[in-house]
Amino acid sequence: MSMKNLLSLCIIAGLLIIINQSLNAQEKKVANKLFYIELGGPGVIMSMNFDSRFNSNDRFGVGCRLGIGYGVEQFENIVAKFLKDFFIEEIQGNYFRNTTKRFYSIPAGVNYIIGKPNKASIFEIGAGVTFLTKKVMLFNYYDNDKSGNVIGHFTFGYRFAPVNGGISFRIDFTPIIGTMGDLCPMGSVSLGYAF
Repeated sequence: MSMKNLLSLCIIAGLLIIINQSLNAQEKKVANKLFYIELGGPGVIMSMNFDSRFNSNDRFGVGCRLGIGYGVEQFENIVAKFLKDFFIEEIQGNYFRNTTKRFYSIPAGVNYIIGKPNKASIFEIGAGVTFLTKKVMLFNYYDNDKSGNVIGHFTFGYRFAPVNGGISFRIDFTPIIGTMGDLCPMGSVSLGYAF
């Protein structure tokens, strides 16, 4: 065997080893990032979010979320106004306003993911704040006009996220601390992509 053939064989063998190592590394990589669209929850009505673990090699543990959303002040009043218009005409008061204030929201928080290494079903617990672009009065059942720009939230939920990435969904119980400090039960559902 000539030196040229031996050198060519070594280069080919080296390239095969590098490709094999690269493929093995890709197989071991876990999907620990998630992009999703959420209805309800910390974004108030709807939000687009990015979620990631602080440890880039792990699906579990501490991570964070950040998003941008859309909301409407006194969203629950829309339902109440419908009831008033069609069923309870005698109800009067400031609770039924004709104006609705639209705003954008920026939900941010930290979360902790718990689960089994090779399972797509995992549990999430978290907390955070949502910044609102306008001073609004969310989830207030009292007759006053105090409003604010920040709400708090907690997250307790189920997350389906394939180990190596793919279509993901979440179902959460997300109690919200309104701008008046009142605690309101809320839920959320989301659909996204884990990578």
